[in-house]
Amino acid sequence: MLWRHGQTAWNLERRFQGTTDVDLTETGRAQAKRAARLLATLGPHAIISSDLRRTVDTAAELAAVTRLTVTHDEGLRETYAGAWQGLTHDEIKATYGDEYAAWKRGEPVRRGGGELETEVADRAAPLVERAVEKLPPDGVLVVVSHGGTIRTTIGRLLGLPPRSWEALGGLSNCAWSVLGESVRGWRLTEHNAGSLPEPVLGDDV
Repeated sequence: MLWRHGQTAWNLERRFQGTTDVDLTETGRAQAKRAARLLATLGPHAIISSDLRRTVDTAAELAAVTRLTVTHDEGLRETYAGAWQGLTHDEIKATYGDEYAAWKRGEPVRRGGGELETEVADRAAPLVERAVEKLPPDGVLVVVSHGGTIRTTIGRLLGLPPRSWEALGGLSNCAWSVLGESVRGWRLTEHNAGSLPEPVLGDDV
């Protein structure tokens, strides 16, 4: 399960956060508390999190309910976006219009001189896979990270070509996506969810 952090002031202002260490708002903390109570009912076995404050504080809410210890790793940080960090989308379009347009077309772009999306997947997806290997059979892992990092990680785990990763819609604050292992590999079973997964009945019939 990949869980996005709660709301920050920069989310509200539509500013690129990247690796900037921005705190949760009071709303963001309330979102994390609510989501943690729901996610705890799934009986997670492990929690791993980005080491930025907005994810650390989100993960801490689940740890408080489950009494699990959170493992923090900078490999789960949001995409480093260089000169774009701290700017709104409108400010980026005004100054870096061609680069912004190329990114939206799905071209590999070092936004603001930062990381490529494939480089984010290179660092985050293996962390998730290694954590999954340590779980007991049918164990539940909660990964607390950032919208962009979660999207690239899901895309990599599903084996999707990088150009199509944008087809995975964005996650709302404190929403999550659920991946499960099947005989053919990873499978996306829930995306941008805010309620507990329901059993799938009559799949493919």
